[in-house]
This record gives sequence, C-alpha cells and structure tokens, in this order.
Amino acid sequence: MTHDTDGIPCLWMRGGTSKGAYFLASDLPPERAAIDDLLLRVMGSPDPRQIDGIGGADPLTSKVAILSPPSRDDADVDYLFLQVFVEQARVSDAQGCGNILAGVGPAAIERGLVCVTDRETVVRIHMRNTGEVASARISTPDGRVRYDGSARIDGVPGTHAPIPLMFENLAGSMCGALLPTGNPVDVIDGVACTLIDNGMPCVILRATDLGVTGREDRETLDADDGLKARLEKIRLKAGPLMNLGDVTEKSVPKMTLVAPPNAGGVIATRSFIPHRCHATIGVFAAVSVATACVLESGPAAETAALPDDRIFVIEHPSGATEVLVERDEAGRVLRAGTLRTARKLFDGRVFPRLAGTE
Repeated sequence: MTHDTDGIPCLWMRGGTSKGAYFLASDLPPERAAIDDLLLRVMGSPDPRQIDGIGGADPLTSKVAILSPPSRDDADVDYLFLQVFVEQARVSDAQGCGNILAGVGPAAIERGLVCVTDRETVVRIHMRNTGEVASARISTPDGRVRYDGSARIDGVPGTHAPIPLMFENLAGSMCGALLPTGNPVDVIDGVACTLIDNGMPCVILRATDLGVTGREDRETLDADDGLKARLEKIRLKAGPLMNLGDVTEKSVPKMTLVAPPNAGGVIATRSFIPHRCHATIGVFAAVSVATACVLESGPAAETAALPDDRIFVIEHPSGATEVLVERDEAGRVLRAGTLRTARKLFDGRVFPRLAGTE
C-alpha cells in the first residue's frame, strides 16, 4: 500500500449525476476502519466546505468506488460503494450508488481489471453493497474507453458516450423483500407511505401529505426545517419496519416525495439522501419509484401517469431520469435499466490530510 505522504493512485470521475474517487482495493489499507479514516482525510470531512480535501461539499460529490478483481464467476469486477459524509466523520456502505456505478466499467478498463473486447465492451459488475450483478456497455473503439458521444442526461451539461446499465434481481436487495412489510401502503405518523426496496430502500410519500407540492426547488426544501424534521421522524420509524434496524446513523432509507408529473413524465419526485434534497434522483431510487408506480395502491401508484411503453420518465429537480422497466404478464417488474454517462476528470495521485493533523 502506498504511504499517505507518497499519494495514492486515484481516478476522479463523474458517474451519472455524481462525482467520486475511484480506487483499486490493492492501493488501500486492508482494514475497513483504516479505509474509512483514510477516505475522510482524502475528502476533507468533516467540514461543510471540505476545503482540505477533494470532496465537493455535497453528498453527490463526496463518493468513493473501490474496485477489485471479481469474487464470483458471473462478474468481471467487484465494486464497493462508500458514501463519505460531508459534515460528519462517517463513511457508509449501507447503500449502493447507480450513478457512481456508471463510472465503474470505464474505470475497470482504465485500470486494467477488464480487457477491451470489441468496439463495445460489456462489463459485468458485482455490486458488493447489495450482492447483485449489473451489466454496463462501454464504448471502446480503438481499444480504449470513449467518453465523448451524443447521449444526454438531465443534471449533466453537454453530451457524452452512452452507458446503458441493466439490473436484475434487485427486489429486496437490502430489506429482504420488495415490500418488507408485505403491504403496498403503511401509515406512519398519520402519513400513507410505501416502504419499498427494488435496488434502493425508499419511503415514498405524497408531497401534499407533508404540506408541500413536490415541485419546489432543492433550495426551498433544504431550507424547510419543519419538513425535514417530520421526514426524519418518519424515517426513523420506517427503518425497523424495513428490516434496516436503527437508521439514525444510516443513509437509508431514502425519503421520496411524489407528485403528479409536471413535464410529461410518469411522476415527479423530490428525494432526500437522507437529510438533504437530491439535485436529481439516484439511479436505484428511480428504479424503486418506477416499481412503486405499478403497485396496486400507494402514493406513487395513485399519483403516476403510467406510460404506454416500457420507459418510465421519473421527474426530479434538474429534469428527469428514464428507467426502462420490463414486466411479466402479471405486471411484476422482472428487470430494470437506465441510461447513464460518465467522464474521466483526472487520473493521478491524491494526498490525504496527514493523520493526527486534525
């Protein structure tokens, strides 16, 4: 392992609508506690500005992917996602991240963990946070990753090479069942909620039941301390119901307010991660919301304008995320996918704050 004073090999990448540091496990300490300590010093946490690290003072830009050779035969690379908190000395693996996932395929090729196979290289990614495997199609003309292209996703300026992601067997990835309570609707503190996990544990609530429209901008919702306190009270009660235990110190479940679509989509969302309003919506959260839209009842099912095809457009503060949903004859979701993009921002060495200089 490289010593802190010599720097640590690091890829800094945008994945979807997030940014993060991509490391090889072999370049990090073997013990998890030592990794957490190191990443806090790399990102500059805890500090609201993360001024002494590479974090961007936002949960969306304080993320880490750790890559290693595959530990199972049906994957090409192992991926562990870690959320580094901005203002707290905490690092969490309690969830996956579908946006940072978008950069895993390119990063694995860049680091030599996966070999290019053709003009397009399929990378099977073992998501260690949930134990599932996702497949990503990476544009690799001329034997190297191509980042430029014509694909556009809301929340990211410009166009880039498309990275289609497909997921199977996501139901109950962290909670043990798609609906951990067995109910499409549970009432917590007088508010109807859908407690669902199809890749991301989410508590889905009607925005109007919380006294907002669900179309407010991110800044307005972040400034509403009364709303956030009420959401947190519900979240803490939902945790045990979702088989997540005490979630006081956890980043899941995500609290997602839903409202009728405003721009031709299926449903409008405002997602909290978990205490700040998301600028967009996480990939797996979007999959969970899309799945909730096709339940027999619940805040999302009763609010959504279902599409005629398989594309569920999930609106969020910065635009919309498209989720491709494949269902069986009974309407159950079999698999889901989405289109993301990624870009390599820099490749070099990162120098963490030295231990003991806090």
